[in-house]
Amino acid sequence: MTRRGLVALASVAAVVALGMGAWAVHRPRSAPPLTAVAQVKRIEDSVLANGTIAPVKLVSVGGQASGRILALHVALGDEVKKGQLIAEIDPSTEKNALAIAQAALDQACAQRDVLRATLKQADLAYKRAQTTYPAEASSEADFEAAWAALNSAQANVAALDAQIRSAEVSVDTARVNLAFTKVTAPIDGTVVAIVAPEGQTVNAVQSAPTVVKLADLSTMTVKAQISEADVTRVHAGQKVYFTTLGNSDHRYEATLRAVEPAPESLAAETPAGSGGAAGGASQSAAVYYNGLLDIPNPDRTLRPSMTAEVHILLREARNALVIPSSALGSAQPDGRPTVQVLTADGHEQTRVVTVGIDSHVDVEILSGLKAGDRVVLGEPPK
Repeated sequence: MTRRGLVALASVAAVVALGMGAWAVHRPRSAPPLTAVAQVKRIEDSVLANGTIAPVKLVSVGGQASGRILALHVALGDEVKKGQLIAEIDPSTEKNALAIAQAALDQACAQRDVLRATLKQADLAYKRAQTTYPAEASSEADFEAAWAALNSAQANVAALDAQIRSAEVSVDTARVNLAFTKVTAPIDGTVVAIVAPEGQTVNAVQSAPTVVKLADLSTMTVKAQISEADVTRVHAGQKVYFTTLGNSDHRYEATLRAVEPAPESLAAETPAGSGGAAGGASQSAAVYYNGLLDIPNPDRTLRPSMTAEVHILLREARNALVIPSSALGSAQPDGRPTVQVLTADGHEQTRVVTVGIDSHVDVEILSGLKAGDRVVLGEPPK
């Protein structure tokens, strides 16, 4: 090879060596693993359920009289007291019925006065017959006639007394029906709905019509829908907290009052053997049981039909050492999992830990770690 060829070959070798050196300096290194710091905080294991807020008392106030609503004395949102007048129904029919019943009673009472006079006369006649018949001053037929007249008069008075009692009941019923034309509040509460406005005609013959709905908003009840997978883990007396969609930062704390023994869908199911399809459809639907809890509502912040996110506490720990659940590795023969800890020099160290509460997001560490340890989360990215 000539001198010029050797020089060219040396130049190419130098360029290749320089390129290899540059690649070695800038070649990609493996990315560091994702980590999290073990920290002390509160952790809980809870059952999550959707809930609906309802008044502890909700009453449909109706009229037991038929007629047109002459006056409505409340408006939507008004606070009313027990016994307060809510509405007045046209009393014309009930007044007429009372007048007719009272007239029938008066007539029966007048007839009783006549019969009592007849009874008095028959009694005197019988007493005379008791004196004259033994003295043979009157015949046996006269004595028997006097006795029969007395018994007949007594029976007539007794029958009329029964008729008068019936008439008195009719008068009392008419008075009660007349009183029904004034609709009053059965409880202290808030008017949450006006069903029959002023001027509308209500018919109490076919059904008891609702005029307004009253609710006691001082205490609200939350119906939490607990799935059948979780219902075996909850019971009355457990601590509960919930938030609302409108104020998710505020927690309301309460105690689970009861868990209903059967789902609400049970009432809608077709009885066995009826041939309906509802029963089969209900078997394939999700099953929920209502958990009930009461919460004071003095400022009326909670309103009917609001949606609540309910947490029923099964276990909780305060000031617990907590790491993400994704940091847990394979389990040892004794069942305890392992955790990879990133040391100060960047190396990974395997530790066996004892866990407590697992919320499926975080897990409580009872031993094997200390606060500030940096744990590796799952597999490091490639």
